[in-house]
Amino acid sequence: MASWFDESRLDDETALAQADPVLRELAQSGARVRREANDAAEAATEAVTRSQDSGRPRAVIAAGPDSRLLRAVLEPWCPVPFVAWPAPALPGWAGSLDLVVVLAPDGSDAGTASAVSEAVRRGCQVVVACPPDSLVADHAAGRWSTVLPTVTRDQLATAVVMLDYLDRVQLGPRADAEGVATALDTVAMRCSPHTDLATNPAKMLAISLADSNPLVWGGSVLAARAARRVAESIRRASGRTALAGDAEHLLPVIEAARQHNVFDDPFAEGPAELRPMLVVLDDGAEEAVVREQRGRLLAAASQRSVRVETVTTDAPTEVARYASLLLQGTYAAEYLRMGLVED
Repeated sequence: MASWFDESRLDDETALAQADPVLRELAQSGARVRREANDAAEAATEAVTRSQDSGRPRAVIAAGPDSRLLRAVLEPWCPVPFVAWPAPALPGWAGSLDLVVVLAPDGSDAGTASAVSEAVRRGCQVVVACPPDSLVADHAAGRWSTVLPTVTRDQLATAVVMLDYLDRVQLGPRADAEGVATALDTVAMRCSPHTDLATNPAKMLAISLADSNPLVWGGSVLAARAARRVAESIRRASGRTALAGDAEHLLPVIEAARQHNVFDDPFAEGPAELRPMLVVLDDGAEEAVVREQRGRLLAAASQRSVRVETVTTDAPTEVARYASLLLQGTYAAEYLRMGLVED
């Protein structure tokens, strides 16, 4: 069964009403960050006080399956050794001199609960962001443990709570929960379903995605993580190929693209060829290696007549820029899902 993209559905009230639950969830991203930051404020202050009493840890261990987001933020910044440990355990050397931080948005993962329990048993300093009545919270009870209570089960909002704590104890970059929430609100307004095609960047990106196989690239560590998440959203929305990777992984795909033929008949019978399209998530990173990789990708795309779409953000912090790029890409994926119809 063939599918095609009907862009008129992106401004159609009936189609928008059907997609309202998902779009409303995206629009409330900023509100979830504010709620989590407010609810966890008292516990975070207690954790900061405890950290001041015990001094700087020997190392920071991010445990659990959601540790990779913390790694993307903290590795370039953390002033002490940092390791992400997604396995349901801890490194053998972890002990009372170390800080174990855990993100558990749902709080029901048995492997994460096991890692938290092990950290408590070894006497580590433990800070866990999770629902207060969850399995993980139950295993976090201990003299040197703090639970930062969360309720939304939103991974990003939960991460912001933890990153704000790490910022306050000078183990991570500036997080600024309100700045992240404001960046998300800005995206929600610009990409609102009530904003028409002509001025809605997410709808315009969805139209470009509809007749292509996207290659999503981000230069910085956080932009690259956002690229992977956006590509995943596009795959779920469309069932089509969407790749995210480093420049050396995407360049061969671009260089193998067939040159665009200006004489191709767009109305010819049969399914149209889906050409690659480069989607650049630009968070403003200007390190030399990022500029070099971006230049190579853009040069290859120009040589092979591969279309390029750039998603930008002017949010004030690294975490806010990551959140902004991710939400813009997620909106575009949902609009892509809306517009695809089957014959």
